[in-house]
Amino acid sequence: MFPPGVGPAADPAGHRHERRIRSFQPRRSRVTPAQRDALLRLWRRWGVEVDGASRLDLAALFGGLPVVLEIGFGMGEATVEMAAADPGIGILAIDVHTPGQGNLLRLAEREGLTNVRVANGDALILLREMIDPGSLIGIRVFFPDPWPKKRHHKRRIVQPEFVELAASRLRPGGLLHCATDWEPYAERMLEVLTASRSFVNAVPSGGFASDRAGGRPLTRFEQQGLAKGHVVRDLLFRRRG
Repeated sequence: MFPPGVGPAADPAGHRHERRIRSFQPRRSRVTPAQRDALLRLWRRWGVEVDGASRLDLAALFGGLPVVLEIGFGMGEATVEMAAADPGIGILAIDVHTPGQGNLLRLAEREGLTNVRVANGDALILLREMIDPGSLIGIRVFFPDPWPKKRHHKRRIVQPEFVELAASRLRPGGLLHCATDWEPYAERMLEVLTASRSFVNAVPSGGFASDRAGGRPLTRFEQQGLAKGHVVRDLLFRRRG
């Protein structure tokens, strides 16, 4: 779709790293002219290919700002809103949806933001191979694919292995914020996170956090879920010191 090095690669990691079970489906749907223009102009400056070849220098990438990793950002509207509300935080946003990548770059440029970087590829490879232990202040997983069929539950990203990997990349006190509108998945997330010795529930009484906790913006996927009558659940867990 794009010349090498100009836009996001179709499969940046290739077969160099163990993929295990993918929690996502690569999506290469139609890119609008505005999204393509943003990718062609801005990818070299603000794009990150998740090839697993080397560690990221987050301090250099964000000019020394503390960094939050956002896993799955859709079309990027909520990411831009959070970045604009907190310019002292760098957001490394990863997704595999090419139109969303282009749209996030377009919106970030339009709003004059300098604290957003867009990563392309597998979030697990990014965490395992490219992010140093203890280097993040937060990880956000908003409305991941619920994989509702029982035979696909193994593809859900919030599993015990992911939770421990996330904990290892967070600094002590770092926040893991998850949200979903799929009630069975929410219950499973709560079970997995509560069982982890690496995290403590940030809600004193335990259980789910309040709706749109921490000032989380209303996302496009959330709006779709609410329109279907789904109940949205937020979970806030901090890494133990």
